[in-house]
Amino acid sequence: MFQGAAALNLDNKGRLAIPSRHRDALTAAANGMLVLTAHPHHCLLVFPVAGWEVFRTTVLSKPSLDPRSAAMKRLFVGHAREETLDAAGRVLVAPELRDWAGLEKQVWLVGLGSHFELWSDARWKEQQAQMDALGDQPLPPGFEDLVL
Repeated sequence: MFQGAAALNLDNKGRLAIPSRHRDALTAAANGMLVLTAHPHHCLLVFPVAGWEVFRTTVLSKPSLDPRSAAMKRLFVGHAREETLDAAGRVLVAPELRDWAGLEKQVWLVGLGSHFELWSDARWKEQQAQMDALGDQPLPPGFEDLVL
């Protein structure tokens, strides 16, 4: 179970050092094999390989003739890159994925249970500002019964 947000830095080769609290779980769950892919919100998804296979199967089961469905398949599966954690616990973020997400030096790794999102610092701050702007608006569908 991956959770929490961490501000991290990409090195000059585009590698991301995975925090040790997640590294051990990723190594145990997937032998350090990760899949990184594009997300429509211009961040990246980072999956342990087993989690990716479940997600990919779901995506590929959607209709191919619907233009929106086909576009999502192209985005998720077409941009997917399998990478391995190196001995120092770093993963390479390919240049084309860095471009898609606008990743520069500082990034945010956000745990979402089965996977992570990887955000540029600027886009993560935009997401936080959007949450603040919601104020007291009603909760989205599926969250109505959430008790805090």
